[in-house]
Amino acid sequence: MKDYIYQRVMEVSNYIYETKATVRQAAKVFGVSKSTIHKDVTERLEKIDSRLADQVKKVLEYNKAERHIRGGEATKRKYLSNYEEMNED
Repeated sequence: MKDYIYQRVMEVSNYIYETKATVRQAAKVFGVSKSTIHKDVTERLEKIDSRLADQVKKVLEYNKAERHIRGGEATKRKYLSNYEEMNED
């Protein structure tokens, strides 16, 4: 594995574990695609540090379990904002 990939895998993994960030958030912070982040933390990390891989996997599973709630909240904010804009006139 090339040094820069190894470095990115470790930085991304530590970031996700410490901040409980989603794959999308990590991709934005590190300037790479969601696919790259996902591959880094599910495939490459396992070969480097299996303990950290297990910890990151738990964060990803939690985020996946909660995503329907975050999506519902975002939709609620969107429609509430649209409703408020229509009633300002």
